[in-house]
Amino acid sequence: MSLDSAESNLPPITSLTPSQRRVLGTMIEKGLTVPESYPLTLKALTTGCNQKSARHPITNYSEDDVEETLNKLRALGLAAVVHTESGRTERFRHYARKRFSELSEPQVAILAELLLRGRQPMGELRSRASRMAPAGSLDSIDQLRTELSGLLKMNLIQSDGSLERRGIEIDHNLYEAREGKKLEQRTSFDDEPAAPAPSVPTYVSQSSVVAQPAPTPLPVAAAATPTNSSELLSRIAALEATCASLRAENRELREDFEGLQKSLDDLRQALGA
Repeated sequence: MSLDSAESNLPPITSLTPSQRRVLGTMIEKGLTVPESYPLTLKALTTGCNQKSARHPITNYSEDDVEETLNKLRALGLAAVVHTESGRTERFRHYARKRFSELSEPQVAILAELLLRGRQPMGELRSRASRMAPAGSLDSIDQLRTELSGLLKMNLIQSDGSLERRGIEIDHNLYEAREGKKLEQRTSFDDEPAAPAPSVPTYVSQSSVVAQPAPTPLPVAAAATPTNSSELLSRIAALEATCASLRAENRELREDFEGLQKSLDDLRQALGA
């Protein structure tokens, strides 16, 4: 039986165990970021699975654990052993694009990032996956959305809302049913329209104020309670405007954090961490 016919007889992949996801994700990542060291030896693959950067959760697999997982991935058609010219050391490679034949190169990078870290906001996902994707392919959120749409059609990822909404989170869809990692659909997002800002009172310097008779104090109950629906609506508008401002500040802080995270990841990659 040929290799192609054997692959055609393999069942569709709808879930992977945590160790299978980590080993597959690590092979994809190393193949894209350090191609000169790929395919990987068992020792290098084990080290890559257990590294403390760009991984969640942190693992402590032994070489026996990784080898056992590799055997299961090979049975699924997702991995293969490669013999070097010397024949002394076995190396391993993934076959993700053979098993998921419609994957583009940016989609392979996105899938690897999700397999290695799990659920994350779109901005962080774009920043992190772009280090593995072809140059320029994930420079914008719109480019990311295009690639994510294809992955959604293949049922390889899930999201907690429409890809057009800001503030949504993305995760892979290869969890086992017992893990209970199905994303619930959210009803509120960061991009909800802000209410019109209330009118801002004009202030003058104290020296220019003309003395006026002291106003008659209002009864306590009347001062504490809005006198009409117009005043109540004004207060609600002010609160909504404050919330909108806080959401905007939160987005800016998140974008700053993503930039710092990318710089840190690049530094770690350069140092071989």
